[in-house]
Amino acid sequence: MKNLEIVRKRNLSMFRKIALRTWRTVGDPSVYGTVELRMEKALEYLAAFKAKTGRRATVTHLVAKAAAMALRATPEANALVRFDRLYLRKKVGVFFQVALTDAGPEAIDLSGLVLHDVDEKSLAQICDEFATQVELVRAREDPLLERSRRILNRLPGLLVRWALGIGSFVAYTLNIDPTFLGIPRDAFGSIMVTNVGSLGLEMAFAPLVPYARVPMILAIGSVRDAPVVEEGRVVAGKVMSVSVTFDHRFIDGVHAARMAAILRSWMHEPFDHFDRLDAVSPLRA
Repeated sequence: MKNLEIVRKRNLSMFRKIALRTWRTVGDPSVYGTVELRMEKALEYLAAFKAKTGRRATVTHLVAKAAAMALRATPEANALVRFDRLYLRKKVGVFFQVALTDAGPEAIDLSGLVLHDVDEKSLAQICDEFATQVELVRAREDPLLERSRRILNRLPGLLVRWALGIGSFVAYTLNIDPTFLGIPRDAFGSIMVTNVGSLGLEMAFAPLVPYARVPMILAIGSVRDAPVVEEGRVVAGKVMSVSVTFDHRFIDGVHAARMAAILRSWMHEPFDHFDRLDAVSPLRA
């Protein structure tokens, strides 16, 4: 007699196929933490930014920019490990996870896009570049990304982990341009951002992706009403949790605290840090 009544799931999404060959168990160096942010001024800024520019910036754009600035101020956290040695990145890139729903609700897939030099770009530039790239990803018209997906989709499941490992070894350990393998250059950037709040979740911790060599991933929760303390009084407020998973091999509590302080400063005082509304240009039709 069988222990369980089970049936094999067929027609796996590309992300699910990759995920099954990515994680075998919990990663040893992972550390988890949460930063709770007040969001009243951030929401006010987003509304003013849209009214002034016509761009629909989101909390994801704000967190990505603020996180990039935190990495620039904490260069030892913007790093990767090669041959058991630590190497610091010279540039800051942010990888955004993107849900693909074109195949229907039963075949939701995950993909993503990376924006480079985010610390040097304005919020308006980030919004424009993100909108262009996410449209290509969701329309499945990003050439290198689609080439990578086709290659992985053709591989038997047992070979996917091997292929991901080879790609990571070439791109990061050997530091060779991997485009000849159908992999974009610097495909995952310095840090990953995923918005779990769009799924209705207040908090979630995302796992690090070994082959991406990204040392930190931020999971943005939903904005919610909560009691907060102001000048000794409990009042109603808007808060949002950002859950962080980071690689403890070269990021520790001191780095995390410094980055959290910068993230909190940018999100709590957005009018002082993000684009000046009297100087930003409107979106061109």
